Amino acid sequence: MFTQKAKYALRALVVLADWRAYGPLPIQQVAERAHAPHKFLEAILLELRRGGVLRSTRGQSGGYALAMHPADIRLGNVIRIVDGPLALIACAIRLLMRQVRDATAAILDAANLDTLRAQPALAAQ
Repeated sequence: MFTQKAKYALRALVVLADWRAYGPLPIQQVAERAHAPHKFLEAILLELRRGGVLRSTRGQSGGYALAMHPADIRLGNVIRIVDGPLALIACAIRLLMRQVRDATAAILDAANLDTLRAQPALAAQ
């Protein structure tokens, strides 16, 4: 269901949430820890920064950090930032598919980054 872009975004956010107490983490280290391609992750993290989920600092001790507490980062919002509107199919015109989309959105909007971190097997996928 999730695009590779969304999976990398969620993995990177888990890494940054785990690193949160230490300050910004350089993008190279985020990429290594999230098992994501550096260049692709660079674009994803920029989108998340523009979406207000991350903050960045420049300089030798710079990098990316969460802009808010992990409990305030909703998974549905992250996926919307990197992939656009939630939809299981390109056109949700049928009532059943709209109900599936709405139920999926409700689950993702209720789940936060701490929810994901509590399930390491899911975060690693």
